Amino acid sequence: MLKHLFVSTLFLVPGLACAQDGLSVTVDIKDIKNTNGQVYCALFNNSDGFPGEKKAFKEQWLPATIGMVKCRFDGLSSGEYAVYVLHDENGNKSMDSNFVGAPTEDVAVSNNVRPTFRAPTFEEAKFSLTEDKYLSLEMDH
Repeated sequence: MLKHLFVSTLFLVPGLACAQDGLSVTVDIKDIKNTNGQVYCALFNNSDGFPGEKKAFKEQWLPATIGMVKCRFDGLSSGEYAVYVLHDENGNKSMDSNFVGAPTEDVAVSNNVRPTFRAPTFEEAKFSLTEDKYLSLEMDH
């Protein structure tokens, strides 16, 4: 009886929330130019390591298809997030760059941020998640 009372009371207490709100982010990645390698789709919940492949909150490796690839992240809590996408054409699981550090493989970030001469920041790419979100990103060739 006490066990049932505790469980019932837990669901009635105002202000208690689940750790996960069950929100999702769906990302359409447009302008994939070939089927070489894979497309890496990464979701960041803070600036640590953004953009990059090493410290993402959630990540997916998807087959590259000409035109568009879709990734989806489920079970998210409300908050601020940013997305980073890489078309890893040579399959080395890393963004390749030239001698000055510019990417030689196609990339995209949320808000379609494309600063000149530097990587985009989390602050520029972040978005607020309070309900399910749909993003459309274009690869930067």
